[in-house]
Amino acid sequence: MTKSAFVAIVGRPSSGKSTLLNTLCGAKVSIVSPVPQTTRNSIRGIVTRPQGQLIFVDTPGFHLSDKKLNLKLRDIVLQSLSEVDIILYVIDATREPGKEEEAIIDILSKESNRMVIAINKMDHPEAKTPSLEEFLAPRFAGAQRVTISALKRTNLDALVDALFKLAPEGPLWYPEDIYTDQEPTFRIAEIIREKAMLHTRDELPHAIAVVYQESSKRADGVLFARFDIIVERDSQKAIVIGRQGSVIQRIREEAEADLKDLFEYPIKLQLQVSVDADWRRNDNSLSKMIF
Repeated sequence: MTKSAFVAIVGRPSSGKSTLLNTLCGAKVSIVSPVPQTTRNSIRGIVTRPQGQLIFVDTPGFHLSDKKLNLKLRDIVLQSLSEVDIILYVIDATREPGKEEEAIIDILSKESNRMVIAINKMDHPEAKTPSLEEFLAPRFAGAQRVTISALKRTNLDALVDALFKLAPEGPLWYPEDIYTDQEPTFRIAEIIREKAMLHTRDELPHAIAVVYQESSKRADGVLFARFDIIVERDSQKAIVIGRQGSVIQRIREEAEADLKDLFEYPIKLQLQVSVDADWRRNDNSLSKMIF
């Protein structure tokens, strides 16, 4: 019998969860940005090996805040934990454990029997791996710890082996050549959001959302897709558009370039910037963007 398991990836913002998922899957599944809490939804990536199949769920970074958006993201993390077989706790070796780490540990304290801990960024000159080992050992006595570098692919085979040891016997839920089950429109929207955040992160790092509007495929196979980039103020709209449309043009061109590597058919984007002052505080708006 093969093994199969659903694995939730949890950790503080910017601990390297999305980079790890992309490296394990061998393709961009989750967008990456210097901005903390870039991940807003549960992102699924699929890794198939001779032992079986692991379906990873990349969750938003666990962040202590009473803002409605952050509470929504925290709910996604907690819900994911209840729906998976294994928990992969990713901790950043370059940062001292803080209040967020203690909050995560409090939630995971009774989960050692189904948890693997990945101490990430072991190659970084500021890594504090020995002190983190001392911090984690008494708190998760039953959980295996693996020091890794998601960016440089160090010890990832050992990490996968540790996860398969905990995985139950089961079928392959997806074909072997599939690395994500995300809808194409969602993946496209995430790539657009990644590029928008990249070019505006100094001015409005968290004030951007991307919403799918419509798409159509031509006879020659080209997919034309229209998306709205949502901001909160008219001044932010001007930043995203840029002088003579320079910023939004870069966002579109870079997104289309990335999409060439992800899809078998060409994709042409039409982007429009809209203002919704309450999108981060409105339950209806959040439910359309975060699920």
